[in-house]
Amino acid sequence: MIRLFKVKEKQKETAENAKENGLVKKQSAGELRLHRDISELNMPEECKISFPNGNDDLMDFEITITPYRGYYMGGGFVFTFKVPAVYPHEPPKVKYKTKIYHLNIDLEGNT
Repeated sequence: MIRLFKVKEKQKETAENAKENGLVKKQSAGELRLHRDISELNMPEECKISFPNGNDDLMDFEITITPYRGYYMGGGFVFTFKVPAVYPHEPPKVKYKTKIYHLNIDLEGNT
């Protein structure tokens, strides 16, 4: 029987070791997939994407939404995305930086 969870743990450990040692690593399948997904995004003008760690680190990014019409006009909503190394097998973690009151979001912005 193949132990898939062991494979995922080994991939995470390898990715963390490469970051700690400062080694130049190949792009993982998850990074390649995320690059393709981001390049295919058709974002409206009220949505902006930014990479706080530089354009080389695609695995952490922010999306800012500033509606220019409707009830939320003039508001700014910032979401941070942290994508795991084994993407698309595990979903990205989304956190709301803007304080928002919603039933499914706690006060720290976690879902």
